[in-house]
Amino acid sequence: PRRSRRRKSLSIAYEAGQDDGAEPRRARWEPRDWQEQLERIREMRRSRDAPVDEMGVHKCYDSNAPPQVMRYQVLLALMLSSQTKDQVTSAAMLRLRRHGLTVDSVLQMDDDTLGQIIYPVGFWRNKVKYIKQTTAILKQKYGGDIPSTVEELVQLPGVGPKMAHLAMHIAWDSVAGIAVDTHVHRISNRLKWVKKETKSPEETRVALEEWLPRDLWKEINWLLVGFGQQTCLPVNPRCSQCLNQDICPAAKRL
Repeated sequence: PRRSRRRKSLSIAYEAGQDDGAEPRRARWEPRDWQEQLERIREMRRSRDAPVDEMGVHKCYDSNAPPQVMRYQVLLALMLSSQTKDQVTSAAMLRLRRHGLTVDSVLQMDDDTLGQIIYPVGFWRNKVKYIKQTTAILKQKYGGDIPSTVEELVQLPGVGPKMAHLAMHIAWDSVAGIAVDTHVHRISNRLKWVKKETKSPEETRVALEEWLPRDLWKEINWLLVGFGQQTCLPVNPRCSQCLNQDICPAAKRL
C-alpha cells in the first residue's frame, strides 16, 4: 500500500510579546549620532551663560508672587518674547512688574500706558491688543488664572503652540509636548533630527515628538535655544567652536 506523505509539523518560536500571526514590530526611527550630539551640546551649555539662561521667561516672573499671579506673569512674558530678544523681554517685564503685574492691574491700564511700558518689544502694538484681550478672557473664564492645557492656551489671542508648551513647563510644571522656537527648529534640521526637512516650528515639534524620549522633552528647548544663541547661530554658525563639528551634517569643516 502507498504510504501517504505527511508533512512534518514545525514548531515556531515567537519572540516574547509577539503573538502568532502578529506583524513584527518596526524599529523606531531615530537620527544617527543623536545621543552623542546631545551630550556634546550639554557640555557646551554647561556654563549656562546664554541670554536665555540669564533673562529667559523662567527668570522674568516674580517667584514670590501667589501661584496664580506667577502663572499670569509667565504667560505675559511668553507673549512679549515672541520675535523679541530675551534682553528686551526681560526689561519690559521688569517695567511691568514695577506697576504691579496682575490681571486686574493690566485690565485697569489704558492701551497707551501699556504700550509705553512694553516698547520696544517686537510688534508691541499687536501685543498690547492681545494682552488686553487675553487678560479679559482669563478674568472672565478662568477666575484670573491661566488655562492648564495646551488646547485651551492656544485659543487665547496672541498665544501660539511654543508659548503654550512653555507655559505648561514653567507655570504648571507639566510636560505636554516639546516647545519649539526658531532655534530648536533650525538646529533640529541642521542636525537631521527630523526624518525630512521641516518647514515650520510646529512641523518640527511633531517630528521630534515621534522619536525623542519623553524624559528629554522639557530639557531640549532650554538646551537648543542657548546653543542657538551662542554657537549654532542663524547666520554664520560658529562651527569651528562646536564640539559636534565632526558629526554634524551641516557643519562647515575648516
